[in-house]
Amino acid sequence: MKTYENIKLLLLIGKGESSNVIYNSLIKIFPSIVCIQEERPNRWKFVKNRARKLGWITAIGQVIFQLSIPKILKRLSIKRRMEIAQEYSMDSTDIPSQKIINVYNINSIEVVELVIRHRPDVVLLNGTRIISKKLLKCTDAQFVNTHLGITPSYRGVHGGYWALANKEGSDFGATIHIVDAGIDTGGILKQILCTPSSRDNFSTFPMLQLGASLTHLPKIVLAVANNEAKSITIQNSTSKLWYHPTIFQYLYNWIKFGVR
Repeated sequence: MKTYENIKLLLLIGKGESSNVIYNSLIKIFPSIVCIQEERPNRWKFVKNRARKLGWITAIGQVIFQLSIPKILKRLSIKRRMEIAQEYSMDSTDIPSQKIINVYNINSIEVVELVIRHRPDVVLLNGTRIISKKLLKCTDAQFVNTHLGITPSYRGVHGGYWALANKEGSDFGATIHIVDAGIDTGGILKQILCTPSSRDNFSTFPMLQLGASLTHLPKIVLAVANNEAKSITIQNSTSKLWYHPTIFQYLYNWIKFGVR
């Protein structure tokens, strides 16, 4: 029987505040953590890929949004962000450099070899690109993801924001799930619902979702490591993949529905 103290936990992460928060929360419970951190993907390649899927008008609208609104809201929400961080004991201090193995692409053969070498009990994801089938199959360990949205209805990104924009606030929350070859389609281990206040916005929604899920994450990792985790069956739910809002979508939802 695995315990918190002897579980070998491998984090596959992207650079960012949420990865720091997850590490700092879990290192207090799991002393044996290794982090493999992916460089941020090239923005121009990202835009071109998105344009091929959704069209250039949508892709450009998304870029304009990302370069403006979140940054403005983050500056305007400093006090609220501090309150949420305090409520959920969220520490965004940088992960110690000696704990990180930096890689260019999380799906590279280098990472496959690292995973095989470390023989983890559980692999936890946050903020990386979509994991390849080759990487998923290189170990018997389960891959687990904390998704900021309620799946299967709100797969993709910004699930909390889109739930509110669609007037489905009862679906505001996070999902801890097994990772498979799809996009947020793996077996659901836990759905965590929370309620944003009138002071919350696009900048603080993810903090609320992540903070609420951190309370449940250690027990789920323990259950997965011991092969005791069970997937939840969700009845009568649609499955949809969501993307970043465009600047036009954001302004429309703000003006019409008051969703900031």
